[in-house]
Amino acid sequence: MTPLRQRYLEDLQLRNYSPKTQQLYVECVSLFARHFNRSPELLGPEEIRTYQLFLIHEKQVSWSRFNQTVCALRFLYATTLAKDWIIKHLPFPRKETRLPVILARAQVSTLLESISNPRHRMFFTTIYATGLRLSEARRLEVADIDSARMTVRVRQGKGRKDRYVMLSPRLLDLLRQYWKAYRPARLLFPGLNPERPLAERTLQEALREARQKAGLSPQVTAHTLRHCFASHLLQAGVNVRVIQLLLGHASLKTTARYTHVADTALAQTVSPLDLLP
Repeated sequence: MTPLRQRYLEDLQLRNYSPKTQQLYVECVSLFARHFNRSPELLGPEEIRTYQLFLIHEKQVSWSRFNQTVCALRFLYATTLAKDWIIKHLPFPRKETRLPVILARAQVSTLLESISNPRHRMFFTTIYATGLRLSEARRLEVADIDSARMTVRVRQGKGRKDRYVMLSPRLLDLLRQYWKAYRPARLLFPGLNPERPLAERTLQEALREARQKAGLSPQVTAHTLRHCFASHLLQAGVNVRVIQLLLGHASLKTTARYTHVADTALAQTVSPLDLLP
């Protein structure tokens, strides 16, 4: 490991970035340096601009990937290398606006029933019932299920923040049956090693097979169940601010996008044409 990479990692750790973000940022900087076959210390604003255009026109990366690269380079030059030109020379592109894929309740039910492995089915049922991210559900511990307060504790979600979500009585009953069958000790959904969670690749593969069996679009992912959680709550009349807290969104603008896909609310909206005499 080069001294620069070591210092970069230490700076990320000092600012409490998650291990996953650290790995992602190091990868982005490494690809940037490899593109020019030179150390980032020897590169400047012009090379950064050239690389940004390369990502957009040749690699055609997603907005998310482009944004991650910009953040990684911004941190490297502003924090680790202490350059004073970084802010004005690293613009952010305009983000694409795309509505999330939402399933009807019957489709969610069909998808969950199509998961053959009971442990995997319980895992994805928990995501739909609580709105957790895949990474958050994998980290759930048995002690996080509080049947007295009817809450689920989410440890260190996105942004290293804890939060609580509601515990559905139906989910509690299913989790009790699951616990009696599998007797997990600490982690609620352990993998082959009881000290490690179920592998993300295993879970994604299980959902892919269920999606095909249910005849659903390839766009349906684990995160789709989180989207469905939010959209179905909105359709049921739950306040968008409450949904924001349950999802752990820092901004209400992020949650507000679900108002665009809540078809029940749209269908109940009266057109001004219907009000004409």
